[in-house]
Amino acid sequence: MLLSGFSSLIWLLYMAMLVLAVVAMVMAAMAREDAYRAADKQQKSFWLIILGVAVAVNLFVPILFLQLAGLVASIVFLVDVRPALNAVSGGGRRGGSSSDGPYGPYNGGR
Repeated sequence: MLLSGFSSLIWLLYMAMLVLAVVAMVMAAMAREDAYRAADKQQKSFWLIILGVAVAVNLFVPILFLQLAGLVASIVFLVDVRPALNAVSGGGRRGGSSSDGPYGPYNGGR
């Protein structure tokens, strides 16, 4: 009973790592090549190869160390590279000032 619960947990973790790698790879593929250069990040082909290897490892090679390396690459892309690409591409914010709050502009009580 305990062993089947543990194996179910491990299976869920493997699936979560695979989904994260696939999502990161799709987002890397959808970004423009010039945005990578403008954001001063590695080339698009570099990220596609790294994330493609992460997906392939998650699918075909059940070695936890390699899967964790792919997880780190996916997290680095989603946390560091993707926000930089969005900032350069004009994505993210809809245009407003730095004093805008969640419900509109904040004018300091004026």
